[in-house]
Amino acid sequence: MNMINTVTLEVRKDKFSETRLVQESCDSELAPNEVLLRVDRLALTSNNITYASVGDLLGYWNFFPAEQGWGRIPAMGWANVAASAHPDIEVGERVWGFFPFTTHLKILAGNVKPNQFSDVSTHRAGYAPFYALFDRASTNAIYDQQREDHDSLLRGLFATSWLVEDFLDVNDNYGASTCIITSASSKTSVALGHCVRRRGKLFCIGVTSPRNAPFCESLGLYDQVLTYDQIGSLASKEQAVLVDMAGSAETLSRVHHKLGDKLKYSCQVGGTHYDEAGVVEDIPGPKPEFFFAPTHMQTRGAQMGAAYLKQRDADYVDFRTASDDWMKIMYSKGPDEIVDTYKAVLAGSSSPDTGQIISI
Repeated sequence: MNMINTVTLEVRKDKFSETRLVQESCDSELAPNEVLLRVDRLALTSNNITYASVGDLLGYWNFFPAEQGWGRIPAMGWANVAASAHPDIEVGERVWGFFPFTTHLKILAGNVKPNQFSDVSTHRAGYAPFYALFDRASTNAIYDQQREDHDSLLRGLFATSWLVEDFLDVNDNYGASTCIITSASSKTSVALGHCVRRRGKLFCIGVTSPRNAPFCESLGLYDQVLTYDQIGSLASKEQAVLVDMAGSAETLSRVHHKLGDKLKYSCQVGGTHYDEAGVVEDIPGPKPEFFFAPTHMQTRGAQMGAAYLKQRDADYVDFRTASDDWMKIMYSKGPDEIVDTYKAVLAGSSSPDTGQIISI
């Protein structure tokens, strides 16, 4: 029996700042259709903090089971097939998908196609298929080896933002002429700003911290940038939609109270300000609704077919190229550096113009 030593970063589910590194032994002898993936590089962004903050609500903690009280945050990135007991998956293949912060992941491969395969393990059942997919680099039409880190950092969150903007457009923007985006410096918000600007139908307002306001203004994506303490200056005469990436109960409440009935739709997407989360009750305007991207993707994909996903990929490639103007990629290697990087992203102290790539 050949054993492989693995290292995995876990966080306390009730206190994200508390971490531990778990060392385990993984049997490299595989059952039929099992595949062992050696994780190479992963993205670490505020999007990962959102996965943690809604981990119980949307089941993200169950993607990669851990000991009671501890969680393994999903992250997007690249891995190589280290061993395979599936006849259609070869050792050495390069794949992109969701992983925990770890060195190795063993999966049960199924739904194998020329361009992708899935983890069909029992604990993955019942969740949106997108989260269990692994794209095969060799057959991916938009794969660019020089852009692997960009794909880790941007591809998944761009898909969410692209779907949010498409959802709004399908619903005629709920009659609004303005789109307000909180946590405007986060990469998911930047992607949404890009999509709104490309469509050209909405006046786009980004709301951010004073520290990150200059960065947001430099992007040229937002028609107006406000800091959180300037929410009271929002123009209440124009009808608006809110896309909340921050997840702050106080910020959400202030926008609703300022705009009231002029706020036509309130969309909750992220939780970058996870420490300000809470139940918001008795607020004017529409009831906030959580946007679950895979649901809209399945609905619209069924309506429009392959052309829908082809357009999304083409728009993503444009955004990926445009990111060269504002994003610098930083690398963290080894357990200690990764813990430090994670805590910086968690605290919101990392610079918005950087993209963190980690490798245990």
